[in-house]
Amino acid sequence: MTLSQHVAVITSDEQALIVASDLAEDFKRDSALRDRERRLPHAELEVFSRSGLWGISVPKAFGGAGVSHVTLAKVIALIAQADSSLGQIPQNHFYALEVLRVNGSLEQQKRLYAEVLAGQRFGNALAEFGTKTAHDRVTSLNRDGGGFRINGRKFYSTGAIYAHRIPTSVVDENGVQQLAFVPRDSKGLTVIDDWSGFGQRTTGSGSVVFDNVYVAAEDVIPFQSAFERPTPVGPLAQILHAAIDTGIARAAYEDALHFVRTKTRPWIDSGNDKATEDPLTIKSFGHLSIRLHAAEALLERAGEFLDQAQAETNAETVAAASIAVAEARAISTEISLAAGSTLFELAGSQATLAEHGLDRHWRNARVHTLHDPVRWKYHAVGNYYLNDENPPLRGTI
Repeated sequence: MTLSQHVAVITSDEQALIVASDLAEDFKRDSALRDRERRLPHAELEVFSRSGLWGISVPKAFGGAGVSHVTLAKVIALIAQADSSLGQIPQNHFYALEVLRVNGSLEQQKRLYAEVLAGQRFGNALAEFGTKTAHDRVTSLNRDGGGFRINGRKFYSTGAIYAHRIPTSVVDENGVQQLAFVPRDSKGLTVIDDWSGFGQRTTGSGSVVFDNVYVAAEDVIPFQSAFERPTPVGPLAQILHAAIDTGIARAAYEDALHFVRTKTRPWIDSGNDKATEDPLTIKSFGHLSIRLHAAEALLERAGEFLDQAQAETNAETVAAASIAVAEARAISTEISLAAGSTLFELAGSQATLAEHGLDRHWRNARVHTLHDPVRWKYHAVGNYYLNDENPPLRGTI
């Protein structure tokens, strides 16, 4: 896989939002078609990469824009509104860059950040089948001369099929988890396009097999230690998921508005230019509007807490950020599902017609919101406010 050519350099939050907004307009155009035919968005990702948006979280000290988490979340929400699969694909890219920021050596940071600014995309190979818990890993990392060998199988590897490097969670000979930034073209590495979810159909979240894959020592970064002390890694991962769901909710809401305004107006000739006077439909939009605006506000608030945790990292700021993000994650889960369901109710059987593609919003929300059970978000939030108990240090909260 070759590097993207002529990669733009984004230098500010404002520029990032403008570029994301412009790209979203383009990505929206064929999003329903890509979903219906499961057209993997290789060409769109090249445009996405060349835009410079994949490098916006690179710290300014390394040549990036170092945008705020408020901006990063808004960028992902904008792209997800246009095409939620495209919004999810870079999620683990930004996650890996945060692990690099908190645990990488200066040399590793310089080299890998430079690759990203030159257009490289990072995927992921983290989750595994068959382990005792979702947090356990058995994919092995064993010493081989000056480097290591990796053996194991991963699934739900979003972004791997499109990546230049695949950050992979591995367990070393001492039982400690590391993160290996494995080149996509490594001998013995196989990416399998076996993702068959009924939503998020073009994320390419398939399997990755490592058959004695060699990785250089300088491409291995401590991973487990990012959760053995307070760091913003966990809430950073989660705010991106919240942004994806918020984008899905906004897309479903806008499509519902468009449908009611354009498909259900037989009274227009009577001189009544209201979209509808049906009180139940009006109530439905009022209910959706309030919760959607609340989700967008909580997403922005969560970004502000995360910015504070990154600027001044300690147990208190990381806990506060995790809780703020959990609040945003909880409400974005609910509103994304509700918006998709309400669209079905308002559009009726027309919403199920493949050519309209209106069903994709609910399908995408239903699949993506299963990533982390929302019930545990409520538990963490309640425990924090009621019992002064900080949430656990992990990537799912």
